[in-house]
Amino acid sequence: MPRLYHATRYSLMGLASAWRTEAAFRQEVILFVILAPVGCWLGDNGTERALLVGSLLLVLIVELLNSGLEAAIDRIGPEIHPLSKQTKDVASAAVFVSLLGVAVTWALILI
Repeated sequence: MPRLYHATRYSLMGLASAWRTEAAFRQEVILFVILAPVGCWLGDNGTERALLVGSLLLVLIVELLNSGLEAAIDRIGPEIHPLSKQTKDVASAAVFVSLLGVAVTWALILI
């Protein structure tokens, strides 16, 4: 139980940190809060609702990983390095692809 308590505490601290420091995460959480109930309402069955809401959750997960990678790269040093730029660009692209996944999932289910 102590391990579960600490793991939960660290996770909540990570969410709070992302909320405080990452504007994109705040925007995506707001998008989730608005669209998740809509997805639950528009989905015809459990599978559709899971896909609609799950695609939104995936964006939050990828954004958290992107923020963690950016923080780690920034920790290494302030100088601009091609590998640091590549890492940040690829992580940003992952967020973009997850957002495309939301659009495709919602379009395929709702249209």
